[in-house]
Amino acid sequence: MTQELIDLRASILEGRYGDALAIVDELEGMSKQAVLRNIESFIDRILIHLIKNQIEQRLTNSWAASIRDSVREIYKLNLKENKKSYYINSDEWEEVIEDEIEAAIATASVEVADGAYTPCQLLEMVDRSQIIENTQSLLALTYIHSKKELPLAINDYLSQLAGGDAWQEGR
Repeated sequence: MTQELIDLRASILEGRYGDALAIVDELEGMSKQAVLRNIESFIDRILIHLIKNQIEQRLTNSWAASIRDSVREIYKLNLKENKKSYYINSDEWEEVIEDEIEAAIATASVEVADGAYTPCQLLEMVDRSQIIENTQSLLALTYIHSKKELPLAINDYLSQLAGGDAWQEGR
């Protein structure tokens, strides 16, 4: 990125505005890609914990905190600087989730039931459509709740998952 800034400065100073705009476009693309990579890593965290929840039929405080924090971070990352538009619109999540779910299943296999299942075994056990639906539902909360309201809305959703009632009651 440093070289791009040097080239941008030179283009402006030399009056090559077409070149400068091309560099600005390139920088914008790099910025968007960085945001999308960060969002994907938080999607992965959500998926791993939802997979563990589905297979183990329980919800720990740690998993809930990780899911909640990941959704909140996605909320912040996904909202563009103009505070009116998003990098990923509400109807575009399924493809992003589909792209991440295989890797999340492989990673979750190390954690589910203390690593009792291989990635292939876990792949057979996971109800992918339910995991995708739960993830999309959590992400949908980011479009309808304010930053302040979001944690409570996430907690309400998590309480409906397997073991969510026990988690909410502290059992």
